[in-house]
Parts: sequence; C-alpha cells; structure tokens
Amino acid sequence: MNTSKNNTAQADKGGKQSARNHPFYDPTLKSRHVRSKLFKLFTFLSITFAISFLLFFLGDMIIKGLPAFKQTYIEVDVTYNDKTIKSTRRAIDKKYRKVVSRAWLRNIPRLVKQNPALMGTTQPTWVLANSQVDQYLKGHHYKLKDKYRKLIDTMNQDGKVEMRFNKIFFTHGDSKIPENSGFKSAIVGSVLTLIVTMVVAFPLGVMTAVYLEEFADDNRWTQLIEVNINNLAAIPSILFGLLGLAVFINLFGMPRSSPLVGGLTLALMTLPIIIVSSRAALRSVPDSIRQAGYGLGLTRVQVVQDHVLPLAFPGIMTGSIIGLAQAMGETAPLIIIGMIAFIPDAPGSIFEAATVMPAQIFTWAGMPERAYIERTAAGIMVLISILITLNALAIYLRKKFEVKW
Repeated sequence: MNTSKNNTAQADKGGKQSARNHPFYDPTLKSRHVRSKLFKLFTFLSITFAISFLLFFLGDMIIKGLPAFKQTYIEVDVTYNDKTIKSTRRAIDKKYRKVVSRAWLRNIPRLVKQNPALMGTTQPTWVLANSQVDQYLKGHHYKLKDKYRKLIDTMNQDGKVEMRFNKIFFTHGDSKIPENSGFKSAIVGSVLTLIVTMVVAFPLGVMTAVYLEEFADDNRWTQLIEVNINNLAAIPSILFGLLGLAVFINLFGMPRSSPLVGGLTLALMTLPIIIVSSRAALRSVPDSIRQAGYGLGLTRVQVVQDHVLPLAFPGIMTGSIIGLAQAMGETAPLIIIGMIAFIPDAPGSIFEAATVMPAQIFTWAGMPERAYIERTAAGIMVLISILITLNALAIYLRKKFEVKW
C-alpha cells in the first residue's frame, strides 16, 4: 500500500518536473492565476460597493422626500368680515392661530374677492396647517409645544386633521414660509433656460461638426480647432459661468438671473459635447454612401444634406439629449450669473428673473427648517426623474433609428 502511494507521489513529482522542463513552460503561470482571481474579486467588490452606495443614496432620498408630497390641513371656523380682512389673524379663533399657516391667512382677502357671498359669515374651512404641525404629524416632535400637540391630537381624533397631496409643491414658487414653498418657479425656469440652450447650441454644434468633418481641410488650423473643442469639453463648468458673467451681463448688459443669460451660458458649455458627438455620428456613416452620391453627380452639399446628415441624425440627437441632461444638472455656472436668487413667482419669459431646479435644491439644502429638508429630497427626486427620462429617451432614439452597416 505504501509502495503504491510512493509510486504515485513520484509520478506526480516527475510529471511536474517534466512540465517545468518543457520549452514553453511559464514559471509565472501560477502567480498570474492568483492575480487574475484577485482582480476578479476586487472587481466584484467594487461593483457591489457602487451598487450598495447607489441603493443607499436612492433609499435615503426617497425616505426623506416622499413625505414632502403630503401636506397637513385642519378644519377650523373662519370668519369673514371687514375686521378679518384688515387683520387676517382675527379670522380664526385665538387657540388655532399658532397652528394655521400664515400663508393661508394672507389669502383671505383674495378668497372674499373671488366669492363676495362669504362676507359676514363664519364657515368651517379646511385650511393649511403650518410646518410645525405638519412635521409633528409626520413624526418629528422637536418644535411643536405640548399644548398645541394636545390640540392637534384632539382635532385628529375628531376627524378635523387630514394629510392631502401637496399640490403646493407643483403650483407655487419658493417661499420663506416652509409649508407654502414649491418647485414650480424652478421647473419653469429650467424649461425656459434649456429651450434657450438647445436653440443656440444644437444648430451651432451640428453645423460646426458638419463643417469640420465634411468640408474642412485637414491642416494645422482645423487641428487647432479640434484640440480646443476637446479641451473645452473638459474644463470646469464654473469657468463658463465666469465667461457668461463677463460677456453676456457685463459686456452686453443682458438681464441678470434671466433664462436668456443662463441658456446662453449653458449653450457654451454644451457646444463641445454636441460637436464631439455629432462628429462621431457623421464619422460612423460609411464612405460608400458619399461615393455613391458623387457617382450620381451630386455635389458635396447635396450628399451631406440629403444622405449623410439624415443617416447620422439619430446619433446626433442622442448626443444632444445627453448634453441637455448634463446642462440641466449644472449649478455652478448659474450661481455665478445670479440664478440662485429668491424667486417666488414663475418667470413669464426668458427676460425675467428665474431660478433652476439644481439652484433651488441648493437653496433649500441650506435652510434650517425640517420641511425644507423634505423639499430638498423631493426636488432631487423630481430632477433625477427628469434626467433618467432624458437619458432613456436618448437610448430609445439610438436603438430605434440606429443603422447597422
């Protein structure tokens, strides 16, 4: 038995020895296998860590942001007369004055103007509760006094407290009163700013890419232009804000904090992305398409306009949408040109003062009230939803219109 084991061991040893003596034997093979396994392990751990961090971030944001889409309303008796119109605090009983939102009380004159029949009456009305009551009902007890807690608990038992969908978040602009603050002005400002961005950046970017790729000679001048375009795509975005401040506001006197200046500033930042992606899309069109057009007697302009550009358009659109999504998430250049100002009303044109979603989120993040923390997370959820939608649209257009050669 021992003899057979010794023979087997000697055979294995002899086999290993013969393998080592083989002319193609690699002595580093074992260590390379070990390094390969370690590399796979590190790769797996890195992906796991990244996904875990992303899930943690999204989960924390959703947990904090979802309560912002609910707002507390309470039912109280409201008296409408000349005295209460002049001093709106007198419209409700004294014990409720510390739990009702000041923003709602300010609307009493407007309500009477809309419905004159309210004058001289006392009506049970569902009114907006202040942020302290709202946060108390959402589980945060740190500011509401005990007597008001008891009052709200009693009203809740009597069915005079409700949590409703927070329409104010989508119908109002920013406010110093937390429960009356909304995201509307930031959304409208972002839309107007991005319209200006695309109106300026898209045609200029595409035309520049077409010229450089289809018409320009390959010389030092065009090479210098290409190097500068690639460098512009990599510089910090805040420098574009300084450029916008110096050129559009200080030099040309355009209105500060307006979507016009913001859109032009973001257009400068987006141009390199559109140019690079458009050139890549034009380069992907086979030369056989161009040669076939020339063979039919078409001019270079006709070939590019009627054949090359339509085939490259899906790729151009994809790059442009991605550039637009990146511009939507920018804050630094817009802070420089003043688009972080307090904007309670949505702008009616590109010349009026406005803010954008990232700037509004930045402003809310610095507020001490708990209600603004909820609105910060809710604003991030809205912004990320729009960005995901834009990126999904870019992927869809690329897949739908992609031509495989």
